[in-house]
Amino acid sequence: MSKSIHIYGFHSIEAQLNSSPESIIKVFIQSGRSDSRMAKMNSLLSNQKINCLKIDKNKLDRLVKGELHQGIVAEVILPPLPGHEALVDFVTKLSSIPLILILDSIQDPRNLGACLRSANAAGVDCVVVNKDGSAPINAVVHKTSAGALNKLKIFQVTNLVRTIKSLQAQELWVIGLDGNVKTSIYGINLCDPTAIVMGTEGKGLRLLIKKTCDQLAKIPMIGKVESLNVSVATGIALFEVRRQRQSG
Repeated sequence: MSKSIHIYGFHSIEAQLNSSPESIIKVFIQSGRSDSRMAKMNSLLSNQKINCLKIDKNKLDRLVKGELHQGIVAEVILPPLPGHEALVDFVTKLSSIPLILILDSIQDPRNLGACLRSANAAGVDCVVVNKDGSAPINAVVHKTSAGALNKLKIFQVTNLVRTIKSLQAQELWVIGLDGNVKTSIYGINLCDPTAIVMGTEGKGLRLLIKKTCDQLAKIPMIGKVESLNVSVATGIALFEVRRQRQSG
């Protein structure tokens, strides 16, 4: 079942216009805004025949619950994310060596959005999130992803263990990131079909997910911090895959 959310800011709305303008229901513009950037946006919206309403700043603030909206908010339809069966079908039809990102219970929407941004930058084939325990796809995720949400294939599954086993049956090597193991991700061959699994903030991967992965690896750190932010770790791991594949 589709739902609608309010996204905000010029960059987010421009990204939506570029990827799926048909999903925009209407746009709310702050009364009195007449600068060049808003004029350009008005022209884009007019070309797409999108309904625009002018409302005061206080109403915009309430729509986005106090987030910085830059005087523009759009209501957009989010289609339901495809699930397990669609993911398996998608993977079987890939013509390139698969690279999949699996996110296990990322609960902070800003971290989720940043992980999606890293995934898009690294050119992953798709991202898998779990339905229960993960932050919902909302306006904050949309904003933090910097448009990546609109460019990624995202699947939402109810049972990550089942999904991991199905990917293993498709001959993907599933690697979970865990700071408590000795094996460095830099010492693993990542040129084969690979799925990288990232765990939740603070606690990391759940025990059953760890047991289901083919291998666990860590990102070696020299400094005194105990761990990296999950979105930073995601970017490091994914770009290590790309580095190996480009130099191999």
